[in-house]
Amino acid sequence: MKKIISAIALTLIASPALAQEENTATGIKAGVIVGYDSTNLSYYDLDESKGGFLYGATLGYDYDAGPVVVGIEGEITGATTKQSYDNLVLADDRWKLSAGRDLYVGARLGVNVTPTVLLYAKGGYTNARADLTIRYDSEKYSEHDNLDGFRVGAGAEVTVTPATFARIEYRYSDYGNYRYGDVESEIGLSRHQVALVSGFRF
Repeated sequence: MKKIISAIALTLIASPALAQEENTATGIKAGVIVGYDSTNLSYYDLDESKGGFLYGATLGYDYDAGPVVVGIEGEITGATTKQSYDNLVLADDRWKLSAGRDLYVGARLGVNVTPTVLLYAKGGYTNARADLTIRYDSEKYSEHDNLDGFRVGAGAEVTVTPATFARIEYRYSDYGNYRYGDVESEIGLSRHQVALVSGFRF
């Protein structure tokens, strides 16, 4: 009987520690982002994309609700993507668009397909800075604009160790039509990204 009682007591003492070790999905997560950014510019018959290097950081919190994991996250990223077009709106004009910083806040919803692999979908609000330069008739015009949009995506997260994780995800962001001052143009902006994330749980 004493052995049975001792075994039960040890099990009760060990259970919280084991549960904490196994429940690695709940908690604060921070990581660095690298990847590929493809910015798309569309204007009537024009529909072209340019690629660049994606970099940044992410911070979020996940909660393991049993069969699903829910979370919130924020990002700040930048990209080296640049686009140049001639004769876009008027004859002999030249447009140059450079990607600036991108802020994102949104939610994640995932399912643990194995104890160490989480498949998830995400969505939220994104605000990207665009630097636009227009040359026409020997004049140069520059405009810096913050573009509001939405982002959706999906990915897989792997638990490397109880304190570290790695992700690969695809994301699509749509910013609607570009505005030059108070005038909304017919120039549509969107972007596709493939991101690799590596980070820590706290």
